[in-house]
Amino acid sequence: MDSRELTSLLAEHRLLAIIRGSDPAACRRTAEVLVESGVRLLEVSLTSADALGVLSGISATLGAEAHIGAGTVLTAEDARNARAAGATFAVTPALADGTTTAVELGMPVLAGAMTPTEVLTADRAGAAAVKLFPAGGLGPGYVKALRDPFPGLHFVPVGGIGLADVSGYLRAGALAVGIGSPLSGDAPHGGDLGALRARAEEFVAAAGEGSGT
Repeated sequence: MDSRELTSLLAEHRLLAIIRGSDPAACRRTAEVLVESGVRLLEVSLTSADALGVLSGISATLGAEAHIGAGTVLTAEDARNARAAGATFAVTPALADGTTTAVELGMPVLAGAMTPTEVLTADRAGAAAVKLFPAGGLGPGYVKALRDPFPGLHFVPVGGIGLADVSGYLRAGALAVGIGSPLSGDAPHGGDLGALRARAEEFVAAAGEGSGT
């Protein structure tokens, strides 16, 4: 996957599901249920238990049905390990060595930034899109404000975004939204998969409405 393909997929699906959990088997089941429910872009945080094993496992079993990236990529080693485990893109909470190394490895990067200076730095570092983080306290208006001076950049708000917020961010010009615990809930820790399925269907529908489809 290259940067253009990642931004195209984000524009198409409008939803990136973030998996972060304490139970590797539950993380894998969470990924399976998300894909069965129509989610096509998954991010496995490297802070999860046995994250590289989870990445490797779901990349092997779900790779034909979904696009799987590694999240919380901070160091050069994180980037190299994530790629070796099968991640096709990298996501970072901030600009660090992981961003640079992922770009050097040819992995498209969704790079974390919040201020205008950080946004510009992320773009110059080769990010495919900017992960606006943490976005929940800023609101859709912040996305709109950033798009005025940076009309050519792609923004993916992440952090503190609930179901009711999705359409607002997309209508403000976000390329997609990244959703963690409001979507995954307790499923990556061994929780209710039926509830996860219901939430996933709601988020997929909200992303479609926000995009006008």
